[in-house]
Amino acid sequence: MKTETKQYDLIIMGAGPAAYTAAIYAKRYGIDTLIIGEALGGLAADAHKICNFPSKPDVSGMDLMRDMLQQVQDMDVPVVMDTVIGIENKHKEEFVVSTMNKKEFRAKNILLTIGTKRTHLGLDREQEFLGRGVSYCATCDAMFYRNKTAIVVGGGNSAHTASLHLAEVAKKVYQIYRGPKLKGEPAWIDQVEKNDKVEVLYNTNVIELLGDEVLEGVCIDKERNGKDTINTDGLFIEIGSQPDKIFSERLGLRVDAKGHINVDVAQKTSVSGVWAAGDITTASNGFRQIITACSEGAIAAESIFQDLQKTKNG
Repeated sequence: MKTETKQYDLIIMGAGPAAYTAAIYAKRYGIDTLIIGEALGGLAADAHKICNFPSKPDVSGMDLMRDMLQQVQDMDVPVVMDTVIGIENKHKEEFVVSTMNKKEFRAKNILLTIGTKRTHLGLDREQEFLGRGVSYCATCDAMFYRNKTAIVVGGGNSAHTASLHLAEVAKKVYQIYRGPKLKGEPAWIDQVEKNDKVEVLYNTNVIELLGDEVLEGVCIDKERNGKDTINTDGLFIEIGSQPDKIFSERLGLRVDAKGHINVDVAQKTSVSGVWAAGDITTASNGFRQIITACSEGAIAAESIFQDLQKTKNG
């Protein structure tokens, strides 16, 4: 394990909007900062189209995240693309972060912006068909379904945007939702309901995946009409996300019933020196938007600056 001798003021774990915004503010505050991220943009990068981010009336998630990363790099904040596999609190004076590429980094403070992971349906063969008809990212995989039939499972904004994106290339899109009425922004719902290629099936659940080597169809259970099958080339699962609990558990952080990290108004966690921002937290009234992640990242950076100043001044 190669350990850096330098101790950073702050290591930001994550590569999404909360991480990049925190890094921008931290740099302007003169905080010696390092970002360690696994994949550019996190779940935000998967968004096909973002229409509610100020100054960007219509932008893909990937493009927006690239712009944020470019700003961070232009400010000479070091960014390490690697997977964090461990965090150790050394005598409550510094943290040692270890990565998959056998590197160790030291810091006075840790900011967790590790976001959430896609929720799975939990069906038999779901993992077997991953990449063979099952996907959790329409932005990534829609191109493979040109002139084919696809199914989107979910009734929220991520499902709506996935259906609309797929409708641009597929010949038919079924959106399957277990509830009686779609949720989310009315603007997205209106577009889904008016799109001739999209058919919404309400009060319906996918209960079985069908096929040999690849996905060929699904068995559904309708509330009033019983079981049926739909032939499909692809199944896109868009039923929300869950917080990544691995580091909150290792650090002994307080979390809510679903595993989101409890933070105060300064984005401080229950462990001294550990801060959190973005979708992983209980902040922003649970709204969990790109702009709220940015806001939490900015607040965290300012709070860490104030904390470092108190330590510096005794």
